[in-house]
Formats: sequence, structure tokens, C-alpha cells
Amino acid sequence: MKDISIGSWAYSIGPYADKPIPWEEVITTLKSLGFQGVELGGFPPHPNPDDMPDKEQRDACKEQLAQVGLGFSGLAANLWDEHLIDTEDTTDYLDCFRKNLDFCVDLGIQGIRVDTVQPPTIFDEVDADIARERVVKTWQVCAKQAADKGVYMTWEFEPGFAFNKPSDILRIVEEVNDDNFGVQFDTCHGYMVAVVGARQPGEKETLPGGCLEFAQKLRGKINHLHLIDSDGTLHDDETSTHAPFGEGLLDFDELMPELIKNELPHNWWTIDLCFWPDAWEVTRQSKEAVDALNVKYGG
Repeated sequence: MKDISIGSWAYSIGPYADKPIPWEEVITTLKSLGFQGVELGGFPPHPNPDDMPDKEQRDACKEQLAQVGLGFSGLAANLWDEHLIDTEDTTDYLDCFRKNLDFCVDLGIQGIRVDTVQPPTIFDEVDADIARERVVKTWQVCAKQAADKGVYMTWEFEPGFAFNKPSDILRIVEEVNDDNFGVQFDTCHGYMVAVVGARQPGEKETLPGGCLEFAQKLRGKINHLHLIDSDGTLHDDETSTHAPFGEGLLDFDELMPELIKNELPHNWWTIDLCFWPDAWEVTRQSKEAVDALNVKYGG
């Protein structure tokens, strides 16, 4: 059976930005609901490298989670103030990545999540080939640095960031060409990329077989999973709506047999309720939905 976690960012950003759920309440409630872990959004008010610069603080955070009886399934690194595509010099991005990587090591977190930072409209300013070269070269450095510290690196593609067409995603993973680098397949993003073609610049690129076909094309390249439904819409016209299970269009009985063909470097499945207005209230039912999938496909 898989260990189930959920992204803490659902309770600290978007609708919860003005009323974040305190970290201690998050982790104790998740434990009471039967979760095995939490995926850390590494930005305030929850634990993050800037608010916890000292090793002693990080050790205390790690111990607190262990005492509750949970583990960390990954870190969503706060890289959104950096520049990856619209600069020739990505030194600041690399420095920020290393800061978050060290945070992973200190907290015992196995995986670090990245994205392409800039929106798909960036191609109005930067040539796509130049942009892709910058992303690939920078991530090649990051992947090697992460490997040296025993942390795997995973890229979460989505409509709200550059390179959001199926062929773009496949090409970048192949060009980075590092065993320590892979794709974080978020099921709602997979639907919006492969079925809707949301926010894709120029001619839309979708797949006849939809989300399932996209997962098949990425087989062997996926190293982290986010499970959530999709209703085919965007949140604030930016990124995929993370609709609770049963409120969307995804057929998980079709999709899960394909996704489990990927040999992940860990035992986690992560629920993602990012930007859902009632994330805290639907956490229990989300866990129950994934538990049912776990019984069918997690063994």
C-alpha cells in the first residue's frame, strides 16, 4: 500500500492566505485523519528555509513531525521570485535552489519540486528555443546538485507556466537527461494540458487519448504523483482548478493502472487541493477517496 500525504500549501495560500491553518494544527489533524505524511510548501507561514535558517530550528521541526507520527513526502520549493527564462544569468535561481535543497537535507525530505517560474506569455519576450535552453541547462545543474545530496528533483508542469504542451514537456525531460530528474504528474494538470490545451501559446496541442495518453507517453519519466480531480476549468484563468474527487471529469479507474507502471523513488501518493476554497473542509473526503484508490491500485 502507498503512503498518503497532502500538500500543506492548500492551507496557506490562495483562499487561505488571510486565514492560514497553523502548522501544528495541520499536522495533528492530518495524523488524526489517517495520513502518513505531509508535503511541505516551503513558504510562510509554514516551515521554510528563511524562517528556519539554523540547523537547530530545522532539527526541531523534523522532530516535531516525527513525534506526531508523520513524514515529509516532498518540498515545493519557493523559487517564484527568481528568474529562470527571462535572464541569461540564472545564478540567483541556482542559489535559491541550493538553499531549498539544503533545507530538504536538514529536514530529511527526499524530493524537491520545481517549475518553469515564468508564465506561458513569456514567449512574447523570449524566443522559445532560447528559453528551453536556459531551462534545460539550469536544471541539469540542479539535478546533479540534488543527486549529490541524495534528493531527487521533480518538475511540475501546469498551464500557468511556460512549456505547457505535451511535446514541450517530453522534450525538456529528455534534454535534461538525468536519472535524478523527472516529472511530477499532477492529474488535474495532466487533464488541462492534454485534453483542454489550456493557456498554450500559438496552436493548441492536445492528445486524442487525453490524460491517459499523456501519462503513457511519460511512462518511466514520472517520479512523483499528485492526485486530484479536474473539472476542465482554470482557477482565476491561471492554473488548473484542483477539484475534489468526484467533482470533476477524470476517470481514475482508467488512469491509475497506467500511473502505477512508473517506478517511483519513494512510496508516496500526494493529494493536492491547491487554491480550493474549502480545502480544509474537504480534506477528510479527499483522503477517503485516495484510500479507495490505494486499496485498488496501491498494493
